[in-house]
Amino acid sequence: MARGSCHRLLLLLLRYLVVALGYHKAYVLSAPKDHPVVTAIEYQEIILACKNPKKTVSSRLEWKKLGQSVSFVYYQQAFQGDFKNRAEIIDFSIRIKNVTRKDAGKYRCEVSAPSQQGQNLQEDTVILEVLVAPAVPSCQVPTSALSGTVVELHCEDKEGNPASEYTWFKDGIRLPENPKFGSQRTNSSYTVNTKSGTLQFNTVSKLDSGEYSCEARNSVGYRTCPGKRMQVDDLNVSGIIAAVVVVALVICSCGLGVCYAQRKGYFSKETSLQKGSSASKATTMSENDFKHTKSFII
Repeated sequence: MARGSCHRLLLLLLRYLVVALGYHKAYVLSAPKDHPVVTAIEYQEIILACKNPKKTVSSRLEWKKLGQSVSFVYYQQAFQGDFKNRAEIIDFSIRIKNVTRKDAGKYRCEVSAPSQQGQNLQEDTVILEVLVAPAVPSCQVPTSALSGTVVELHCEDKEGNPASEYTWFKDGIRLPENPKFGSQRTNSSYTVNTKSGTLQFNTVSKLDSGEYSCEARNSVGYRTCPGKRMQVDDLNVSGIIAAVVVVALVICSCGLGVCYAQRKGYFSKETSLQKGSSASKATTMSENDFKHTKSFII
C-alpha cells in the first residue's frame, strides 16, 4: 500500500512538471524592466516605438493602452476607436497624428511568433506624456478697495501641463516677486505667489490703483488675461461724521414733533372723536331696531 501511494504521488508530480514545461514552451516572455517616457506637445505628432520585438513574416502585432481597464489600440491589423483616422503602423511602431491630452497614458506592444521552443511572445511598454499650453487664465481683481485694508487678487489656469507659473502686471509693467525692487509708485507691502497665482496687498494704498493683468506660463507656452482696473480710495471720515450728524438731527426732529403733538392734545382729540363716532353709530342702530320692532307689532 505504501509503495502504491508513493507511485501515485510521483505520477502527480510528473504531470505537474509536464504541464509547467509545456506552458513555458508555449510562451517565452521577455519584457524590459524600465519603461521609457515619450513626451509630445498637444496637437502635434509622436511615434510610440516597439523596440525589443524582432519582426518576422509570421509575426502578429497588437497594441494596447493600459489603465484601470485595458483597451485595444491596434488589433487584427486594424486601428481601433478614434485612432482609425489619425494613426499608422511603421514596422511595429505607431505614429499618432494630432495627439490630444486624452492620449496620455501607458501603452504596450505585444508581438507573438512561432519558434522552435513554441509560441514566442515579446512585449515592450512605453509611457506617453502630453504637454499642454496654458489657457487664458481666470483673473479676479476687485473693482474698488479702501486704503489700509487687505486685498487679494487671484489668477488661475486649469489646463496647462506642466502646471503654470504666474506673473502679475500693473499698467503693463511686471510686478517683481520682491516688492523692494519695484518702482516708487508701487506699494511695497504686496506678496506674489507664483505657484498659486495670488497677489496680496497687506495694506493697500492709493498708489495701488491701476489696471492689473496676469500671465500663466509653462514650458509649452503662455497666455494672459485681459486687464482689469482696481480703484483704491481713502476712507472719508468727514463724510461719515456728516452723515451721522444728519441722521441724528432727523431722529431728534421726529422725537420733538411727537412730544409737541402730545402736549397739544392731538392724539387725545383724535381718540375722543373716535369714541363719539362709535356712540353715534350705536344710537342710530338702536333707533333702527326700535322702528323695525314697532312695525312688526302693528
